Amino acid sequence: MTTTAAPAVTARAVTREAYRDRLIALLGTDPRLMCLDTDTGLFGPDHIEAAGEQYLNLGIAEHNLMGIASGLAFGGRMPFVNTMAGFASSRALEAVKVDIAYPALPVRIMATHGGLAAGHLGPTHHALEDLAVMRTLPAMTVVVPADAAATAAVVEQSLDLPGPLYVRLGRKATPAVPSDEPMVIGRAQRLREGTDVVLVGCGPYPVTACTEAADLLGEAGISAAVLNMHTLSPLDTESLCTAASGASLVVTVEEHWRSGGLGGAVCEALAERQPVRVLRIGMPDKFSDTVGGQEHLLDHYGITAARTAAAVTAALEAD
Repeated sequence: MTTTAAPAVTARAVTREAYRDRLIALLGTDPRLMCLDTDTGLFGPDHIEAAGEQYLNLGIAEHNLMGIASGLAFGGRMPFVNTMAGFASSRALEAVKVDIAYPALPVRIMATHGGLAAGHLGPTHHALEDLAVMRTLPAMTVVVPADAAATAAVVEQSLDLPGPLYVRLGRKATPAVPSDEPMVIGRAQRLREGTDVVLVGCGPYPVTACTEAADLLGEAGISAAVLNMHTLSPLDTESLCTAASGASLVVTVEEHWRSGGLGGAVCEALAERQPVRVLRIGMPDKFSDTVGGQEHLLDHYGITAARTAAAVTAALEAD
């Protein structure tokens, strides 16, 4: 059997810049919106001037950032807070939990340098726990856009979303992800049709690895469906179970430790609704012993199309 392939898309763009540009455009149309920064460098003089009084730079003080955002949200505003993913999910976690998640306030945590995007700075700046942490907080919506267009869509859709939101963004340009389905928070995108295995990814590089792996498997006569599971909480369990129905294997691919992230969410859902064997491809559950750029580290740890296709082939041959 063969897998239905989508046309290749080569355009590259930066997800954090797509967020910034869409937010700046929306600020003037909605007085509720606020942009709270932490010296990220993402917002230049032109952006700050355009935002006017709706922009505040609080400096490198992530815990205070979350507390101030909470106060603004209690007062009827909708703050978009900018910081690095590793800081949002660890340094500021108590404030996120108590000040934002507990009262279910509409704070949008826009976390840049997600996963291994800051790989060149070493494990202290890796964000490999953030999805596990954030998806366990009640009321927290957790989204990992796969490209710039999806990021802009998340910003727009978040204006009508109740409760808090965590969005994991990257640092550098990544390829666009072709899809016939629009990006909708809470609804998985089916990027490939297939019947033998299901590849589930989240984030730019893992989703691209899934689609490329599906093509490699198709050449070997293995039909692989691909789901872009951009929303980890709430997880689109219905689409996942539908895709897994009849398949002999589900494989998750993520830029996160294997524990607690996408693989954990998928295993939890399938164990209750649609039991099937699951393989989890992600970072080993240890601190990285290698320093390098994001793509170098992804290749080093096997979060690639080739590794995904090889894992599928080996698992099917072992059955």
